[in-house]
Amino acid sequence: MLVSLAAAVSVGSADIRFTDVWRVVGFHLMGVGGSVDPATDAIVWQLRLPRVLLAALVGAALAGSGAVFQGLLKNPLADPYILGVSSGAGLGAAIAIFTGWGVAWLGEWAVPVWAFLLGSCALVSVLQLARLGGAMRTDTLILAGVVVQAFFGAMLTYVIAMASAVEIQRIQYWLMGSVALREWKDALVVLPFLFGGMAVVWLLSKPLNLFALGERSAAHLGVSVERTRLLLLLAATLMTAAAVSVSGTIGFVGLIIPHIIRMMTGPDHRVLLPISALAGAVFLVWADTLARTVMDPRELPIGVITAMVGGPFFAWQLKRYALGRRD
Repeated sequence: MLVSLAAAVSVGSADIRFTDVWRVVGFHLMGVGGSVDPATDAIVWQLRLPRVLLAALVGAALAGSGAVFQGLLKNPLADPYILGVSSGAGLGAAIAIFTGWGVAWLGEWAVPVWAFLLGSCALVSVLQLARLGGAMRTDTLILAGVVVQAFFGAMLTYVIAMASAVEIQRIQYWLMGSVALREWKDALVVLPFLFGGMAVVWLLSKPLNLFALGERSAAHLGVSVERTRLLLLLAATLMTAAAVSVSGTIGFVGLIIPHIIRMMTGPDHRVLLPISALAGAVFLVWADTLARTVMDPRELPIGVITAMVGGPFFAWQLKRYALGRRD
């Protein structure tokens, strides 16, 4: 991942050597590495490095939460958006762009704050709908996620229909996902949620492994099913909401990366969770690098790259895994 970060910062319209990247980073972090050209320093430290680090944080959050959802819901199609978080965050961003609410006192943070709040509201709505008779089951949780996602998606469509041409363009660009023009403060929004969320889900990785046996079996083995499920859902959803609030909706990362890593490492979440997060970080760093360089000076939405690169690679890995199991 460190090599990918340095290489991605080196790639761009301005040619910067790999060693110069480390000199700039060393100079700013530890005061070592010697003097560097001011233009190179500005490009690396102020423009490229915050963007690349944010891509890594967002990729880690989406892939880590995707691994949690797939293990918890025992559904191979589960990803960070199955509980309506993406629709809720998208609606929040659209409301901020369309109405301008909060811009006067939140400034440029209005869109991320609204996206985070509505994404969290989607989770609360799903949890309330899924709780029947004081208990919460996996099948009702997925159905509640579908209902909430459909509702927030309809509201989002209504806001887009009411918006002007300029506002529609801004909303659509946000919905396609991007880490362009982001700063250090954007990365600092995701950082505490990522590390806090990953710490919680990793500490609960052993109970999460037992969920594969069924909730009743897990309960017989001493797992507090309701409390563990709630903590895992909250941690994974808050990671997703924080990532989506600053990058927009970037699909495919939380679905494909945990699958690929599970094929390589097995289903043990003590290993699967941290490696999925690292792999998601590397994947999104290179996806963003392609998005900003493949059609330079124009920039592609990062979601296009994640789907175009991830789809064939996932199909190849799935085919190879199936052939290996048959042999």
